[in-house]
Amino acid sequence: MKGTDLTERAIYAQICSHDGILARQIARAIGTDRKTVNHYLYASPYMHELCYRDDEYLWHGYIRQTRPHTGLGDFCGYYALAEEFMQLDEETWFALLTQGCGQIGRNLNDTRGLFHSFRDARGVMRSLLGDLERLGAGGWKEWEIAFELRINRAKWIRIYADVLVITDRYVFSLEFKMKDKIEEEEVKQAAKYSPYLEVLFGPEYDVIPVLVLTRASDLYTYAPLAGTTAEIPVCSGDMLFNVFDEYMGFLED
Repeated sequence: MKGTDLTERAIYAQICSHDGILARQIARAIGTDRKTVNHYLYASPYMHELCYRDDEYLWHGYIRQTRPHTGLGDFCGYYALAEEFMQLDEETWFALLTQGCGQIGRNLNDTRGLFHSFRDARGVMRSLLGDLERLGAGGWKEWEIAFELRINRAKWIRIYADVLVITDRYVFSLEFKMKDKIEEEEVKQAAKYSPYLEVLFGPEYDVIPVLVLTRASDLYTYAPLAGTTAEIPVCSGDMLFNVFDEYMGFLED
């Protein structure tokens, strides 16, 4: 994604944070003119593919920028609040995930290791949330958790994620690999969709891309993102708690 168009992002945020809004109301809210807003409404890929206008000329987003994020589940293999996720046994969860993947067009034909990776990711997430429960951390039950996000409605917008964890102010985008060594291409893949997720979830959220290597242990570091000055967290499954703690401060006195 070539930079962030702040006007596009502001218009999209207005649409997705309201239950229907007119172009002139958007223009007033973001301090621009209606002509500019109309240009984006009919030319921007985000508005074209992830929003719609009803018969009363009100604009709506398919995914709301609210808590919980209404509509997000329509683009995921599995979506729920964290508490609901923790209440499901593995086979029930797996059946819901595979059924949901079929509904969103996620290809399940090549199952060599794919289903294993699904279960692997589930195990890491249950361990993370279980640690928070034992710690007595507040608020995690209302977090949203999404497996296999696939937004590819048309040629302009592509947003993929293995697992999203949405807290009150962070979106953790977790790229899972059943490996024990850091590879440059996988660091790049973990961060690839962060700019799109920033637009999707709006200005109230920071997006944190994380590469999780489930065959490693006791690993927590930062890896450089090639061609930039940025770094992203890389951890083993048993250290994912530490990534969340760094941003959310569970262990602070």
